[in-house]
Amino acid sequence: TFIKHTFPGMIKKTVFTGIALFLLSISLPAQKVFSTQYAHQADVKVFVTDYEHQADLKVFKVEYPHQAGENDGKWFFTKNDPQADKKIFFVDYSHQADLLIHFVKYNHQAGWRKKEKMYLMF
Repeated sequence: TFIKHTFPGMIKKTVFTGIALFLLSISLPAQKVFSTQYAHQADVKVFVTDYEHQADLKVFKVEYPHQAGENDGKWFFTKNDPQADKKIFFVDYSHQADLLIHFVKYNHQAGWRKKEKMYLMF
């Protein structure tokens, strides 16, 4: 009888967890970013590296919002901060940054080099 009463509850909990994870995955923000004028306005402080191997994330700038990726380094820069999913501020020195990026020439080059920093762009 213990199994009879416990098992249906486990199924409900598993189904609920599955639905919650699915909804979370479809609501991941696209990478629409806005470059702020001041550091205190930003969600993430960013430094642009000279070389790919120095970066946490390789970024490709897309031309249109629908081309923006979902935390994969394909960024669309918005003209207004309300349109953006993340507000960033470009710092002058790497030690001031939360995230080191390198701009790449082709979209297939975009992506995370250090996945432990991915949370910064969610």
